[in-house]
Amino acid sequence: MRLKNKVAIITGGASGIGYAAVKRFIDEGAKVVIVDIDTTKGQGLAAFHEMRGDEVSFVAVDVSNRENVDLMVARVIELYGTIDILINNAGITQDGMFLKMSEEAFQRVMDVNVKGVFNCTQAVLPHMLEKGRGKIVNTASVSGVYGNVGQTNYAASKAAIIGITKTWAKEFGRKGINVNAVAPGFTHTDMVEKIPDEIVERMLDVISLARMAEPEDIANAYLYLASDEASYVHGHILNVDGGIMM
Repeated sequence: MRLKNKVAIITGGASGIGYAAVKRFIDEGAKVVIVDIDTTKGQGLAAFHEMRGDEVSFVAVDVSNRENVDLMVARVIELYGTIDILINNAGITQDGMFLKMSEEAFQRVMDVNVKGVFNCTQAVLPHMLEKGRGKIVNTASVSGVYGNVGQTNYAASKAAIIGITKTWAKEFGRKGINVNAVAPGFTHTDMVEKIPDEIVERMLDVISLARMAEPEDIANAYLYLASDEASYVHGHILNVDGGIMM
């Protein structure tokens, strides 16, 4: 029970990697707040876990909307009185070759993937500073490390997360708050299901383990960085990518 009685906010927690993290954190004793824009799915998952006796709540949030985020954090404090862990997992893609990418597609990805992380962290941070401890885990991507064709907006947003993580580590470390990021490789989620088979095959060719990650692989990395086992891991970008481009 590595997270026993810890209060964890997981954004984008209603599906994919986020929901894998929700389940993993519950198994380790955390009180989990699912934050997601998908109200139907989020409410259904929260009801399912409540019936099982798990301490789970759902708050509908567009992380790019600061008012939404502030209300969510106030609700978490009302329910649990504290926040120990923030997993900034929410993210979107709107892929396209650069010359055909609209300004709207670029901006929306930046709003969710970068501004959303800014909003959630700035709203949560005062509660962590007040007690002098906390864990913040951001979600980067191998696209932010290596770039990827057709993902100017997404790669830019994830490269920004890497810079943000290292900057916050320098700012928050002396306050007792660990800040790290996970950079997943190609992961078997709904996003990948939309990719044509021939492109998936090319992806697998550059992965040393010759398979995609499962959401649980990434959730395990979140768990490690959120636990006391990683108390001296700080400002680190943990690639969970199967050995891509080695």
